[in-house]
Amino acid sequence: GVVVVLLLLSSSSSSSLSSSTLISTPPSSRQIHHSSPHITKSMAPNDNDISASATNPLMEMGLPPLVLGSGSFTRKLILKEMNIPFILKVKPIDERNIGDRTDGSDPKSLVMTLAKAKGDALVEGLLNNDGKSRGDCDGDGDIDTVEEKYNLNLSACGVEMEEYIVLTADQVVTCNNSILEKPDTINQAKEFVAKYGTNPPSTVGAVVLTHIPSMISTSGVDTAQINFSKRLSDNASSAGDLIDRLLEDDAPVLSCAGGLMVEHPFVKEYIDGIDGTEDSVMGLSKDLVLTLMREMKVKLGESA
Repeated sequence: GVVVVLLLLSSSSSSSLSSSTLISTPPSSRQIHHSSPHITKSMAPNDNDISASATNPLMEMGLPPLVLGSGSFTRKLILKEMNIPFILKVKPIDERNIGDRTDGSDPKSLVMTLAKAKGDALVEGLLNNDGKSRGDCDGDGDIDTVEEKYNLNLSACGVEMEEYIVLTADQVVTCNNSILEKPDTINQAKEFVAKYGTNPPSTVGAVVLTHIPSMISTSGVDTAQINFSKRLSDNASSAGDLIDRLLEDDAPVLSCAGGLMVEHPFVKEYIDGIDGTEDSVMGLSKDLVLTLMREMKVKLGESA
């Protein structure tokens, strides 16, 4: 697995980023339960879609810069919708050898364990200034070389910080008492999707915030259920045809937990409804992120 770091700059350093990272779409709302882009090129956001009244939640809350660890393009998209600018960095982590994935195991425990492990890796890399080359400092998400991809030296981007918050996240899909992660093969993706018409899948996503240097943390888990039409399972070829159509459209099916791409119009044809929000299913609940930020603000105030 790979952990990607997006440095989200607060009011003290946002001037170093292009305003094209801001998008005006407001956060959605849902109930949060405390304790995974999957977007084709044709669906990608327009980086020039800027709202003059857009505000950065970090600036509003008076929080220090934020570092997000995720290899998911949808999480980048969601952060843009939240009007949060960022810088992208990458840190490798072996996710498959962490946590319990056996049938009947607790998915909330798994995603929280993984999100914390990603956080530990990012904190270590950032504090050690891993890498020597200039990384993706303009927040456009483009990483052109191996050197840039694994560079975690923030000073190479002209950013010197003694205080910041690390945000890491993880998500799995559960279906019929089994935990489903990213499919290893196209056939496995088809097997996953074929179950969804009769066994509604759920997404389980964890987010962890860790403040540096105090190591104060907040964390939470958000869940959502996707109710698919029985048509997806009634016809033996429906699931296979859907995956084939997605692949023909260059959709990154193998990069999605459970092969789920609810934001794609081909998939939406089979969805009757979602108990939760689409951003939660896509890998990052906006409300959970904002809730944990508010909790972090309170904790930092109490420790001052």
